[in-house]
Amino acid sequence: GGAEMTIHNLYIFDRAGTCLHYGEWHRRRQPGIPRQEEFKLMFGMLFSLRSFVGKMSPTDMRDGFVSFQTSRYRLHYYETPSGLRLVLNTDLGVPSAREALHHIYSHLFVELVVKNPLCPPRQPVQSDLFRSRLDAFVRSLPFFGPRPA
Repeated sequence: GGAEMTIHNLYIFDRAGTCLHYGEWHRRRQPGIPRQEEFKLMFGMLFSLRSFVGKMSPTDMRDGFVSFQTSRYRLHYYETPSGLRLVLNTDLGVPSAREALHHIYSHLFVELVVKNPLCPPRQPVQSDLFRSRLDAFVRSLPFFGPRPA
């Protein structure tokens, strides 16, 4: 019955590839490798995709790539001017998560992490407030839940 609309997980990387935050909600199966290894693979894939898309593009792209999909899920990508990279994996029923990612960055990350003297830059985020606000925001999105069968 129709494409599912569900959020699986979210990664926030800095420009050097450190995973500053990872959250998951409806992740169907674990990758079977250590988390740090998964972060490295994800960042490496983003890095390759980004340069590939840039080289193949006939015109200069302002936004670079914003999403790609497999037969099972869609990866939404948002890169900030400072090189922070946000990745949200969802079911195919979610057409765009750009506004949600922008909100996570500008209203949650900047306000609760960047402006927080207790959160050192380039370190994984230790702020419980950021985590709980982010979780509440993600759960409030119209495309959050697995729809009742």
